[in-house]
Amino acid sequence: MNLEIYENSVHKKNSTRYYLARNETGQKVFVVEGKDTTRWQGDWHDNLLVGPLSDVNANHLRKKFPWLRPTTLGLHTSAGTGDRLGCATPGHIAAFNHVGGGIAPIFAQQSMRENARTLRPPRKVMDDALWGIFQAGWNKPWAADADHLKTLDDVIECGKAGYTFFTVDPFDYVDNEAHTASIVMLEMKAQSLPWDTLETSLDDVTKRYLNKTISLSDFDIYFNRLDLLRALCKYGAAIAHARRMYDQAQACVKEQPWEMEISVDETATPTSPLEHYFIVSELNRLGVQFVSMAPRFVGGFEKGVDYIGDLAVFEQELQKHAAVQKYFGTYKLSIHSGSDKFSLYPLFARHTEGKVHLKTAGTSYLEALRVMAIHAPDFFRDISQFSIDRYLVERASYHVSAELTKVPALNKLSDEQLPALLDQFDMRQVLHVSFGSVLAQFGGELLNRLDQREAAYHEVLRAHFVKHLQPFTR
Repeated sequence: MNLEIYENSVHKKNSTRYYLARNETGQKVFVVEGKDTTRWQGDWHDNLLVGPLSDVNANHLRKKFPWLRPTTLGLHTSAGTGDRLGCATPGHIAAFNHVGGGIAPIFAQQSMRENARTLRPPRKVMDDALWGIFQAGWNKPWAADADHLKTLDDVIECGKAGYTFFTVDPFDYVDNEAHTASIVMLEMKAQSLPWDTLETSLDDVTKRYLNKTISLSDFDIYFNRLDLLRALCKYGAAIAHARRMYDQAQACVKEQPWEMEISVDETATPTSPLEHYFIVSELNRLGVQFVSMAPRFVGGFEKGVDYIGDLAVFEQELQKHAAVQKYFGTYKLSIHSGSDKFSLYPLFARHTEGKVHLKTAGTSYLEALRVMAIHAPDFFRDISQFSIDRYLVERASYHVSAELTKVPALNKLSDEQLPALLDQFDMRQVLHVSFGSVLAQFGGELLNRLDQREAAYHEVLRAHFVKHLQPFTR
């Protein structure tokens, strides 16, 4: 049938072979060779079935091969590789294979915001990861991250889709005003906290923390009344929401193994080590178990670029956060907006002693555009100009600082100069935040062109993610 087989995808069970292949049109197909009574989607040609990469076939396949089902990763050093296009997983796997077995992967990872912008529901993200895993022959543990969940309905939807890692984002419940409010105002704010859900009272919180000193490895945490009230009012409602989300996940996931991450990284102000301690202590009291936590670190964690800020100051704060983490010893520190933060990876690896989770997302999309810049320059110019035109609208929901006045003029660049735009600060962010509109406008053509350059895309991903993962290997 003129099929080109992906050799790593060939798996045999009993007398039947299962594999992926490309046909004469370049599209991937799923093939069953032998006798199998499963109700696959596709057409039989004697003892050979050729079928689509559909959700029905994905469901059958994950039942036959347990390693195609996500699991939990615990406290292992881990990294999430968001894939907004649904075809990057083989390239991610090539990077994990390159660096060895010291880092556990999360291959299915997408936020509800990205689900909406890419028109890929949680189940579709899971299935795309499965086909990539099957193609590359990855048979070791991996996880699936339902990222930045904000509502109970989000948890239910992702639980039904089979996710094993739930990132709770209580951003809407964080009181950023408390960061600078007076003690009088904080006393007033404290009265309206959801005390029933918190299962405590202001008097009990005061007894637990006020004037208490917690000795950590290199410094002490001391709760005076102002700092206690500030932590309580800033994060109290968020802690209560995390408890509700945890209970919902427990109810809908039931017997499937699962883990939770707490994310407060998208708040307007940094999380102090004292606030970090308070959040973890209160979640522990409420019985909320979580495997990783993403504080809002000092400095700039902007999309698609390296860390912006004083590295010496950052390292001092990171040491304190790592000391809090080690004091409890039950979770990892998580790096959100972690793509391309190359100056920080060695610091995290050293100070967390490997108890760290790296979360990336848009950088794989940017590497897809790099392939276009190299192999389809005219198409890349169209995407770039469209992204420039959309930037002032798209940046509203992202933390970026790119300025259009600093973006190089496309008409003054030769085709050979286009790939360098992916390394230019302002243009990289412009391209990053416009992905939703780009996919709505050019998505079909982009995926077709990437399919034609599949090997090139996976290779640039491998090289790019090796740079992300290598600092965390030990």
